[in-house]
Amino acid sequence: VQLQASGGGLVQPGGSLRLSCAASGDTLESYAIGWFRQAPGKEREGVACITVSDGFTAYADSAKGRFTISRDNVGNTVYLQMDSLKPEDAAVYYCAAVSVRVPGLARFYCPANGPSGRYRNWGQGTLVTVSS
Repeated sequence: VQLQASGGGLVQPGGSLRLSCAASGDTLESYAIGWFRQAPGKEREGVACITVSDGFTAYADSAKGRFTISRDNVGNTVYLQMDSLKPEDAAVYYCAAVSVRVPGLARFYCPANGPSGRYRNWGQGTLVTVSS
């Protein structure tokens, strides 16, 4: 599966952005999709994930209550709605996928506290800048 992330931009603190992750080459039904971010000088951080087949979602503590991950099965797209953005949310955001066809893998790659493990397929990043 190939992924294309988009939707980044400049937003003021407290504002909102919606990122999109469009998939091609396969349907997302058998995948977990994760959103990750990396700020300059910092390690990559998992932000949110979804297992497409059952709609299970999970978030890192930094995203809980402000970010919402969702899927559009018809369009084979996963979204990350980001509200109440803070300057510390500024980063390059990536979407990534991993097959979870084998039973048990869904909760391994998308546990309750956000994406985990090694995601296999990565889209290019989209830059989010939060500044007044």
